[in-house]
Amino acid sequence: MGHAYATYEAIYDRCRRGEVAPPAPVPTSPAEVSANLKAGLYFLNADVVGCGVVSPAAWTGQPHPHRFSVVIVVAHTRDRGADQPGEQWISGTRQRNADLRAAELATISASYIRKLGFDAIAHTPTATDLDLEAVALQAGVVEVRRGRLRVPYLPGGFALAAVSTDIELAPDAPLARRGPLSQLRTTLSPGWLFGRHGTRARIARLNGDHRPVHMGRYPMEKIKRVEEATTLILADEVPRVPKRAAWFERAGRGDLGKKFQNDRKVFAYKTPQAQSYGEQIRAMVPHQDGPVAGDVAAGTHDPGANSNALKALAYHLGGDMVGVCEAPGYAWFSHREDGTAIEPYHRNAVVILLDQGYETMEGASGDDWVSGAQSMRAYMRGAQITGIMAEHIRSLGWSARSQTNMDSDVLHIPLVLAAGLGEMSRIGELVLNPFVGPRFKSVVLTTDMPISADRPIDFGLQDFCGKCTKCARECPCGAISFGEKVMFNGYEIWKPDVEKCTKYRLGNLKGSACGRCMKTCPYNIEGVLAERIFLWSAIKLPFTRRWIATLDDRVGNGSINKVKKWWWDLEWKDGRTIEPAKGTNARELDMNGGRIADKQKIAIYPAAANPAP
Repeated sequence: MGHAYATYEAIYDRCRRGEVAPPAPVPTSPAEVSANLKAGLYFLNADVVGCGVVSPAAWTGQPHPHRFSVVIVVAHTRDRGADQPGEQWISGTRQRNADLRAAELATISASYIRKLGFDAIAHTPTATDLDLEAVALQAGVVEVRRGRLRVPYLPGGFALAAVSTDIELAPDAPLARRGPLSQLRTTLSPGWLFGRHGTRARIARLNGDHRPVHMGRYPMEKIKRVEEATTLILADEVPRVPKRAAWFERAGRGDLGKKFQNDRKVFAYKTPQAQSYGEQIRAMVPHQDGPVAGDVAAGTHDPGANSNALKALAYHLGGDMVGVCEAPGYAWFSHREDGTAIEPYHRNAVVILLDQGYETMEGASGDDWVSGAQSMRAYMRGAQITGIMAEHIRSLGWSARSQTNMDSDVLHIPLVLAAGLGEMSRIGELVLNPFVGPRFKSVVLTTDMPISADRPIDFGLQDFCGKCTKCARECPCGAISFGEKVMFNGYEIWKPDVEKCTKYRLGNLKGSACGRCMKTCPYNIEGVLAERIFLWSAIKLPFTRRWIATLDDRVGNGSINKVKKWWWDLEWKDGRTIEPAKGTNARELDMNGGRIADKQKIAIYPAAANPAP
């Protein structure tokens, strides 16, 4: 798989440096700056982050004026043994996989700092001007043990990357030399073993590390499987639609007026963080497809083995949940943006979900300035995962293409549904998962590699959503229906007013995009032990569902947890970072939001009303 990694390593290494924006109105406290950068990197799934002072001796060549560094540690993915599905592809890539993730994080962090008005350079495992081991020791993220670098609390291998910068940081102290007893205390610390104070538990059965790699951390195998999705779909009546009919595309073409056409140009990218993610998303688009090897590799004709291997690879690369399915004809767009027709060219699909992050969602309102960054982070990661997978599959002699938020020939919702990763919800044109609710973004890989399709799931959501209207009550623009399901383009769904939703997400003046429905859904849970009994009850005991929906309000779920807010409310406009002109949304639960239910009107645009391709 080395060739697939090399493509994306080159993308990040090309973006190590960049233009510095004018100074932004950010806190000047080194401690606050350090905390913001660290939190942003943990949001991107770094394992350990530290800040340090860069000594002249740490530069591999001519010393640079940058005085400070942010050092990133990314651990190897878990190894469950050579007999595990997909291990024939994964074996030997764990170091390179960690290196790539570390490079991604360093590149994004450096870009973000430059957008705040300070110079920054990313130093990756494949392109660095710093001695990464030296700066890691100085930043207190590693220690020397028996002549080798080790990271406390990480038992296996790891990758290092760094960002050098001239923004003033609060340096962490190097780790003190420890004796064997101190090291043993670290290894057996009850707080670490059991996940005290919110840390990730070391005990495998508490954090999912005991599970086979191809099954992921979430026990989706325990959810009831059914032959057909719980949403009625009349396949013969589902029309194929052109990309031109998508509401964001319509806004970009001027269908909603000049204001929303201009808003579409910035949309979810109007923060310095999202801008940094967007740079990587755009850079990956040219690599979504490519030439296929002339010969089909031996051992790749077994559908069941392929399915498990593809799932294991997706989890290894960073997916949170994975399913496979056939790609029905109605899941394909009919025409591209330029009007050229699309004929379905792959039979199968690998569908991957990326969690947008419970911790960050807890500190947000759902429609404030971090909302767009949450989406773009997931889309960026998904594009990398499926890009690498598609390139690997093509090297085995099978055609494959990554279908991302930036360029997709398929609609994701019917494929997420078919792959058994959720059910349709009251939110409308959105699938809800039993373990993370609606708090995810999807990415799809289509291929002609043989697979054994997963079946749809049924965890009682149609009944639950019939008894809960919290998302409709909390929607800032009243776009989610309080009413019953309707038949729309061959689907029986709770139909949202997509025009209202699009206009609010594009024109949100006090935030970037919107995920208010995700924030307030009762299924938006962390998954800790205290919540699992209620999840089990919602799935297994139908008579408790209305009570659980009511209880969700009573305990304040969906409120803003201010302790969890780590980001700065900033807007990117005209090439610089500014304070938001109109302020920031900080919505709390609106217990009277249901007052509009009786007079609510939902605009429905059937396929016949779509613009021409």
